[in-house]
Parts: sequence; C-alpha cells; structure tokens
Amino acid sequence: MAKRGPTYICQACGAVYHRWQGKCDACGTWSSLSEEAQAAPVPGGGRPSSGGRARGRIFALESLKGETQDAPRIVSGIAELDRVTGGGFVPGSVLLIGGDPGIGKSTLLMQACAAMAMTGRRVVYVSGEESTGQVRLRAQRMGLAEAPVDLAAETNIEDIIATLGQGERPALVVIDSIQTMWSSEVESAPGTVTQVRGSAQALIRYAKTSGACMILVGHVTKDGQIAGPRVVEHMVDAVLSFEGEGAHAFRILRGQKNRFGATDEIGVFEMTGAGLSEVSNPSALFLAGRDQDAPGAAVLASIEGTRPVLVEIQALVAPSALGTPRRAVVGWENSRLAMVLAVLETHGGLKLGQHDVYLNVAGGLRVGEPAADLAVAAALISSLTGAILPSGAVHFGEIALSGAIRPVSVAAARLREAAKLGFESAVLPAAGADIGDGNGLKLRRLSHVGELVAEIAASAPRARSRQPAAQADR
Repeated sequence: MAKRGPTYICQACGAVYHRWQGKCDACGTWSSLSEEAQAAPVPGGGRPSSGGRARGRIFALESLKGETQDAPRIVSGIAELDRVTGGGFVPGSVLLIGGDPGIGKSTLLMQACAAMAMTGRRVVYVSGEESTGQVRLRAQRMGLAEAPVDLAAETNIEDIIATLGQGERPALVVIDSIQTMWSSEVESAPGTVTQVRGSAQALIRYAKTSGACMILVGHVTKDGQIAGPRVVEHMVDAVLSFEGEGAHAFRILRGQKNRFGATDEIGVFEMTGAGLSEVSNPSALFLAGRDQDAPGAAVLASIEGTRPVLVEIQALVAPSALGTPRRAVVGWENSRLAMVLAVLETHGGLKLGQHDVYLNVAGGLRVGEPAADLAVAAALISSLTGAILPSGAVHFGEIALSGAIRPVSVAAARLREAAKLGFESAVLPAAGADIGDGNGLKLRRLSHVGELVAEIAASAPRARSRQPAAQADR
C-alpha cells in the first residue's frame, strides 16, 4: 500500500491540498492552510464477501404516498426564539447558531435553558470557553440562578456524550462552542476543520439516536460567516444567525436554514441589564424617535420572513470636495445603491455624480429585499432637493434598470402593518395584485421613477427645487 503523504486543509473553507501553498484557491484566503493528519479508515466499515470484496446491506424502498405527521415541538418559553425555529425545538434536531463575539448568543441560550428547565425538563449546558463559575455569574446577573440547569465545563466529545447518556435523557443540550470541542479519535488540534467536523458529527449522531435537541454555538469569521467547514451547516437541521450592532440595543435572530420551518424568519430582541427582552412590535421600536420634519427620511414597509416590519431609511446627499465622491451604506447593499443612483441619473434627470451619498437603515436592521428600492430612491431625492416627505406615508417597490417600478409580493400585509401603526398613505407600484381598499390607506401608485422625482421635487423649497431641473439641462 502506498504511503499517505501530508494533507493541508484550509481553515476557512475546508478545501484539501496535498502540498502547502500561501493562498487557498477555493476561497482566496491567504495563510489559511495547515497540515492535519488524514483520517484513518473506519475499521469494519465494509462487509467482506466470499470474494474478498465489501458488499452492502439491502434496504427497503418506500413511495412518496403515505401518512405524515407534523414534527412534535418543545416550546422554549421565548416567543421570538420559537418564531424563528418554526414553533419550538424538534426532538432529535440539531441547530447551529452563530454571531459576533459579545452579541448575546450565550445570554439568549442561557435564558432558553432556564425557561425550559423550569418546566421540569432536563437541560444540559456545556461550556468549552468559560468555567462554571463564570456561567453562574452570568445567570445570577439575569436572575436565573435558581433554574435547575445541569452545567459543565468540558471540551472532550467522548466524555460529554458518555455523561449525557447517564440518567434521564436531556430534552435540550447546548454546546458553547463547537470550535472548542475535540475528539480523541481525530488527530488534529482543537478548532481545526477536521476537529470541528468530527466533533459535530459525533454530537449530531447522539442527537439523532437519543432524541435530544442539540444547539451548537459557532464562531464567525471577519466576513460574518460561521467559522469552520461549510459541511457542518449542511449537516445540521437549522442555521440561525444572531445579528446586531454594538452601538444599538437591538438584536435580530435570523433563520438562514430550517428543515422544520420557514427560512429568513426573524426574531427581535432588546439588550437590557437583565438580559435579552423580546420585542413583540419591532416596527414601533425601529420608528421610535424619528425626525419627521427632516429631509432625506422615508419609511419602508419591509417583509422579513413572514413578518412585516416598518423601518426608516435615512439618506444624506451632499456636494463632494473629492474627485471620487463617497458612497457609504449601513444596513443595505452597496451594489443595490449604485444601481438606484444610476437609474435616478439616467431616467430621473438627477445628477449625483458630484455628490457624496450616505445611506443608513435606522435601528441596526439589515434589509436585503428589492422592495426597499422605492424608499431608498425617495430618501435620496428628498435629501437632494430638500423636500420633506409626508410623515404618514410608507414606500415599497422594486426599481428596474429601465426606470419602471415593479410590483413586490405580500403588499396587503405591508399595508396592514402600516395602517396598524397609524400611517395614512402608501406609495407603491402601479401594477400588482388586487389589494382592495388598502386597509383604509390613501394609495399613490407609480409606474416610473420619473413620476417619483417630479412629485417630490414639486414639494421642495423653491430655492432648491430648481436644482434637479437645472442639472438635468446640462
């Protein structure tokens, strides 16, 4: 048998190479390759036949027809967390939650463990980063010290699984974090791709065989992706991302993958001195304290998962003293902003090439749907002309490269949320599904971005309202 040579694995994406090189060809990361021992073949993995070759076991095949039952759920006691997971934890499922350091992952999971433990279920919290004393201090600060949660500080996977097998089967197991775990069956350092993959596989196998729900906490890279091999995200049943800015008190739990529920669902929390508190009405929270008499602010009626959320889009357009104007975006895509600016210049008659443009989604929410195009365009036009948009109006619609305003989905739910919060009118695409009376809102339907420019510029102060027309004549 030929001797196996060294194997180099990229710690960012998990690509395998047989010789070292400075840059990973798969993900483009520099100095991320490290030498790791190859996994030994599994003893007894094949069944030798009389000819000496391994043969498989024949299993039965089934048809698509048949009775199906909804997966049973274990309610965590935190409504926003249950919303993202699809109604609660499914026994035997494995969840992976990631987020920036200090964002509140351990705080949220400690609150969920305490809430479930108070219902009489066995809950185990295994920390690989902190000692039991540090975890107890956090629980005391949040007033959860009396919750009957089984606590341990351990990193060896074989010891953890052996301990979990003693006594009553746990309903929930939290591993904080998967990057600190290591298995004696894998010849590699803790935190490497091989160890993370092997440890996750052992924990997933235990969850599937025992019926316990497993939550794995994962570190993130500087790009916001969960560290470790991408295959771990495919192995688990759900991937949750905990988002937020350090300067804001709001935290958003977003579902990126869920085999037992909808994806892209969000749960909103607010960081307080006693931990994370649920926000049942995020629209009112994101719109609180907005300046209704300032130009450059438009309210977007957005959809996050199945939940309508109203958020303020803030724009500042100012003359630039630089040869290359600045384009700064927080909470939205840079490429999407560049497209909207190009459409406004080409089809709206505005000249923004000599202006700095700053765009911000208030409250720390990250918006990714194209329906924000119309609200962004309205905020940009308002800031450039000095016109103040009506405070009781919401905007939503997708802008095409031709300048046409295209319809978006779930318009009725957006209007219903706006009416519930006291808004009086809505600016939306002319085409789209029938929405009836629009929940009592005054609807302003637009078919082209030029109509939006003309409408906002007409309400601008006279000294600045000439600016778009004068620039368009150049």
